[in-house]
Amino acid sequence: MQVPFFTFRDFPAGLQPRVEEALVQEFRKNQLILGPSVTRFEQEFGRYLGGGDVIGVGNGYDALVLSLRALGIGPGDEVVVPANGYIATINAVQQVGAQPVFAEPDHRTYNITAATVLPVLTDRTKVVLPIHLYGQSCGMEDLLTLCQTRQLALVEDFAQAQGARYKGQCVGTFGKINATSFYPTKNLGAAGDGGAVVTQDKTLAEWVRQYHNYGQSKRYEYAQAGVNSRLDSLQAAVLSEKLFSLDELNAERKRLAALYHQHLTGVGDVVLPKVASEDTGHIYHLYVIRTARRDDLQRFLQEKGIQTLVHYPVPPHLQPAYQGLGYRAGDFPLTEELAATSLSLPLFPGMTEAEQAYVLEQLQAFFN
Repeated sequence: MQVPFFTFRDFPAGLQPRVEEALVQEFRKNQLILGPSVTRFEQEFGRYLGGGDVIGVGNGYDALVLSLRALGIGPGDEVVVPANGYIATINAVQQVGAQPVFAEPDHRTYNITAATVLPVLTDRTKVVLPIHLYGQSCGMEDLLTLCQTRQLALVEDFAQAQGARYKGQCVGTFGKINATSFYPTKNLGAAGDGGAVVTQDKTLAEWVRQYHNYGQSKRYEYAQAGVNSRLDSLQAAVLSEKLFSLDELNAERKRLAALYHQHLTGVGDVVLPKVASEDTGHIYHLYVIRTARRDDLQRFLQEKGIQTLVHYPVPPHLQPAYQGLGYRAGDFPLTEELAATSLSLPLFPGMTEAEQAYVLEQLQAFFN
């Protein structure tokens, strides 16, 4: 049997024809850049999140860059980011001329916390930028308290956690301004690149809305020198249809994760994902296990036709691109351990009972 890591093969009943019809109708409207479909999705996503302005942009990286630029972050400023996060967040900080500063994650959730951020704060720190990694919400109450006490801006990267909630509130609505990606494999994924900035601050929202469209205040009038980073109408149409099913898709992910958890408890040296508390929601963008035998296990599963991935095999502080930051091996021991032991198992809406049973069978065979 072949089990992909992720596939668009199966959608919830009725979703695929709705998406296909939405694309056909979008072509017929003959307005493929901005326009009513983008506005519709922005308003729908804002309502789903529970309020605030949503500005669709070209991709998740641009959403991060625009969020930082809107806050005026630049040279001389420091932005705290997870040491174990994806490079897009780090690149965005450097793109605006600021200095990324790494914080170790919590050993249970793999998210940064107020306790892990506090030791790396300096008088140059301006922003704390948590990632809701793998789909689990960070402990937002403590992070907000820390930021308020230190007069820091909080910017959420919730690209991996669309629909996750902390104490009932959607992630992506806690920070001063927040960023997400609609890369196709995300829980709310488009048919290509896309992203969004989310904020409750009307002034910041207006700045981003101008800046992402060349700085245009009205047609052919430019209030500032901006950039071109717009969400395409085709992607907005796809996202509107998938947003309608997001909670259903996330529920399916949680069901699959629960089955993994049930059948992998006590197997070998496998460390399973942990949910911090009842307050922190997890929508399992990724189901990440840990084992000291990670590389052997991955090879074994590949031989059995099961695709897995490692998120992420080389920590950012050890990447050649970031050697100028001055970090060395051993500076972030937990992050380095995660990079050496983590393995993401196949988990996607539409995964069949037979596929998951086969993955579990092979995992148990390897350890037994």
